[in-house]
Amino acid sequence: MTFFAVLLALVLDQARRPGADAVWHGPMGAWAAWVQHQFDAGHPRQGWLVWGLAVGVPVLAVTAVYLALAAVSGLLAFAWTVAVLYATLGFRQFSHHFTAIRAALESGDEARARALFAEWSGAPAVDWPREELLRRVIAQAVLCAHRHVLGVLGWFVVLAALGLGPAGAVLYRAASWLAQQWPLDAPRPAVVSESVARATARAWCGIDALPARLTVLGFAVVGHFEEALERWRAHATAWWEPSDALLLAVAGGAMQMRLWPRAPADEGDRAEGAAPQLAHLASTVGLVWRSVVLWLLVLALALLARIF
Repeated sequence: MTFFAVLLALVLDQARRPGADAVWHGPMGAWAAWVQHQFDAGHPRQGWLVWGLAVGVPVLAVTAVYLALAAVSGLLAFAWTVAVLYATLGFRQFSHHFTAIRAALESGDEARARALFAEWSGAPAVDWPREELLRRVIAQAVLCAHRHVLGVLGWFVVLAALGLGPAGAVLYRAASWLAQQWPLDAPRPAVVSESVARATARAWCGIDALPARLTVLGFAVVGHFEEALERWRAHATAWWEPSDALLLAVAGGAMQMRLWPRAPADEGDRAEGAAPQLAHLASTVGLVWRSVVLWLLVLALALLARIF
């Protein structure tokens, strides 16, 4: 059922209106705001309580519905799983930004590309050189593909194998969304206290660690394997640390380009690779889609092994 649920959710995602917000953003935002208002008094011990309630209650609710439907009908449980996956993953939630920027760059309109990237990333528009703009666009696309698709699939498959249905997809997307809404580096006074922001950041690092390594493994298999593994070794991080550097380094290695920003003192592994070019935008799309197909094939083989 896991393979067919993922396949159907991805097919339905292609029919989604480009840029359409996920239906759960509103309810999740209201719930997180209520939890923060009721329980965030700024004490260090309350950080994990606030995060646990904000993420745990939606996960438990989705799991409870799945188990209740599974007790009645496997088909109803399957439909619920597909619906949750459709709401939590998808290229169409971000791909329109990438497509518009790519079209602007291919037409030579770099000013429009910078403005579109600023709108996508939520940062002020900066007059970057073309190479830096390309690097930032590709890096943003890789991270979004991981957080909207590959990371969601990773946790969904793990918890679905334990009989918890779509709980993993909700866990991952809720943790990712809260990490963006309650950032640790937000200027004070922020929406939440520092203890809540710190707990949110640490929880996100732990939750993202496993799917991030599955994602970079997929990039290595479908991309330039040796270069990707070399970048993996050079940028290896602990499981409780942010995984963005690892994702960008290995993705750059898989495409044989320099995706990780060059620091002034960098002369070694971090500075290796070709400068980003316009052709690398198409390479990025191909890398992500090949990774998705790879994991779908793995799920299909697991299904066949179970049947036979």
